[in-house]
Amino acid sequence: MRRFVIAALALSMSAAPAALGDELYNCEMEFDLRSWSAFVKKARGSGTVTCENGQSARVEIRVRGGGLTFGKSEIVNGKAKISGVKDISEVFGSYASASAHAGVGPSAEATAMTKGEVSLALAGTGRGIDLGVAFSKFKILRAK
Repeated sequence: MRRFVIAALALSMSAAPAALGDELYNCEMEFDLRSWSAFVKKARGSGTVTCENGQSARVEIRVRGGGLTFGKSEIVNGKAKISGVKDISEVFGSYASASAHAGVGPSAEATAMTKGEVSLALAGTGRGIDLGVAFSKFKILRAK
């Protein structure tokens, strides 16, 4: 019986660190983003990412792409949900995006994208004039 207890204790202790490292968290990002496009779409912005595990970081956002697209727009107080994160470092990097858009004056936008196991869902309201179809690389960088 004593060997069984020692073996069970040793097994549970060796499994505990692996289980802790496999936990996935959700994060939220609040951001502002300004964009313009004339065949080439570019956008820049900034925000803050905050995760359930207490990690947070100031971020820069850059978008670059192209397509049949024209216009200028601004998203203010945008929100994003990021899921499938083990550590905030997994938030940083490039996400692929495709969008169709049309708007004059006040507008709303929602987009979902992935980067490996990490999912990003953006939503925001803003203003501008834009029309077209674009394929973009949405990049989140740690702010300098």
